[in-house]
Amino acid sequence: MSVAEINAADQIAITLPDGSVRTYARGVTGTEIAGSIAKSLAKAALAVKLDGQVKDLALPVEQDAALEIVTAKSDEALELIRHDSAHIMAEAVQELYPGTQVTIGPAIANGFYYDFYRETPFTPEDLVRIEARMHEIVDENRPFTREVWDRNEAIEHFKSIGEKFKAEIISDLPEDQTITIYRQGEWYDLCRGPHLPSTGRVGHAFKLMKVAGAYWRGDAKNPQLQRIYGTAWRTEQELAAYLHMIEEAEKRDHRKLGKEMDLFHVQEEAAGSVFWHPKGWTLYRTLERYMRAKLEEAGYVEVRTPQLFDSSLFKASGHWDMYGDNMFKIRESVDEQGREKLLGVKPMNCPAHVQIFRQGLKSYRDLPLRMAEFGNCHRNEPSGALHGILRVRNFTQDDAHIFCTEDQVPTEAAEYFKLQLGVYKDLGFENIAVKLALRPDVRAGSDDVWDKAEEGLRQALRANGLAFEELPGEGAFYGPKVEFHLTDAIGRSWQCGTLQLDFVLPERLDASYIGQDGARHRPVMLHRAILGSFERFIGMMIEHYAGKFPLWLAPVQVVVATITSEADGYAADVAAALKAAGLRAELDVRNEKINLKVREHSLAKVPVMLVVGGREAENRTVAIRRLGSKDQEILALDEAVANLMVEARSPAGNGAIQSAF
Repeated sequence: MSVAEINAADQIAITLPDGSVRTYARGVTGTEIAGSIAKSLAKAALAVKLDGQVKDLALPVEQDAALEIVTAKSDEALELIRHDSAHIMAEAVQELYPGTQVTIGPAIANGFYYDFYRETPFTPEDLVRIEARMHEIVDENRPFTREVWDRNEAIEHFKSIGEKFKAEIISDLPEDQTITIYRQGEWYDLCRGPHLPSTGRVGHAFKLMKVAGAYWRGDAKNPQLQRIYGTAWRTEQELAAYLHMIEEAEKRDHRKLGKEMDLFHVQEEAAGSVFWHPKGWTLYRTLERYMRAKLEEAGYVEVRTPQLFDSSLFKASGHWDMYGDNMFKIRESVDEQGREKLLGVKPMNCPAHVQIFRQGLKSYRDLPLRMAEFGNCHRNEPSGALHGILRVRNFTQDDAHIFCTEDQVPTEAAEYFKLQLGVYKDLGFENIAVKLALRPDVRAGSDDVWDKAEEGLRQALRANGLAFEELPGEGAFYGPKVEFHLTDAIGRSWQCGTLQLDFVLPERLDASYIGQDGARHRPVMLHRAILGSFERFIGMMIEHYAGKFPLWLAPVQVVVATITSEADGYAADVAAALKAAGLRAELDVRNEKINLKVREHSLAKVPVMLVVGGREAENRTVAIRRLGSKDQEILALDEAVANLMVEARSPAGNGAIQSAF
């Protein structure tokens, strides 16, 4: 029977994931379709995907569609569970604390939140009560039911029950938008859906985490709300694993370890900027030295560009209009004609690198030109978003731009991927996800140019055997980008390096080269970062390693500690031998017990301690203690120094890291 004949018979054609087509009466529900396939599927069903959109199981299907049954194993299940958990929490709050107004409650990464308006602050004890009531609501297994309301009646209803925020939300919705309400028993809320069949399907793998402040619609001029965060998962095992990860993350917090290791600090007088202490700056410079060696080996030339530019450059590049809210702007004194000028503090290095490229005539023989800079950038991040050294306003980007011909893009992309993945392996990251961020709504350049750029990156990824996920709308305004997401030691994902293929900026800033035909051509511009921000990457590494850096990266590699004062002279000789071998060594001859010294240097995460006393001085040996181990090894001094020299050699292949300077 053809589709036309099916439709004529008031039937619809449903295409299942295996490609088979089944016919059903118009208005059939997802529940009925799942039951017609298998009883076990009907029991497991949580929702349906109709032509790629998640819908309620109970929603009638009125036309031909591709349909998939969503179960707990589906990727979409977690968002449904978290969304419903937010509704259940809101009901519990309003039951326990009458007069509380609800605003919005979305699912988010790892959980959910709901914003409440209430005069009295929520306490930790309140969260315990709310969570207990949530478990009861789950056990009651109330069905979620969808209702369509008249717009004006909905506004008046919510006003009448004192829910002014809900009334405002509805008033601001487009006139043609359907107003839907979801009930769970007697409690109800404005919501677009979809939802699970009932509260019982949420399960008990959830936990309320904390209360934070928020403003209505994110505006400090509006009423302050209380935001309760929760986490929700498919199973108790998943919840336990997540809570364990959170516990580990707290132990590894880079701000805590940064203080214990005396690496850096931040303070209000320079919000979003880092004060690097000597040990932290040693770590920074060690990483910078490693990266510089890798770039030199890969054929990059290093440049340095200014911090301040006239606004005209950023207007020409597009940053002023499309990135201006994230930039720091300075009003310069008036010029000779009495006109006031605006300057921009650079948020990124690409416009400046084009200026270097434009100096002098470039030939096709000069390409590819790989231009790198450890560029000092500033971005106007909101104060509430700042977080230690992971989210700052002033940072150094390991930025580079490759100017090349279109034909050279595949080779340059392959070389970048090789360099990128090699660096990550050297730094201890091998679990890496690759994503391709595609055109955003606000962008420069024509659709034809974006088509070419996006397909160019797809082909480069495929040619290098890199599996990737596409992220619609996440690209930069001047080009799509490949993102590298690193998984750390406790399973968290960090987006670090990027490769962007850009046909737009060379055109906007009038960059050109002379081709073989003697005519001017636009270069292709590959924007490329490996670490991204030095500050953020170091913060991430501190947490990944829990401060226990490999020997070559550790700010202090070895401490020589004495057991008794009679070994002070020999200890000084040992420290001198280590420093002569290029190792970063410190001497601890304080009149303290050795156990105290071991505890203090362990807290500071020093990888190796050489303990010496009278016997070691007499035999010219050292007792080697490794961080995290109670065992020690006795070696002759010369052998110990030689072994540590080899162990401390940089992966960049330039010998032992002798100094950060």
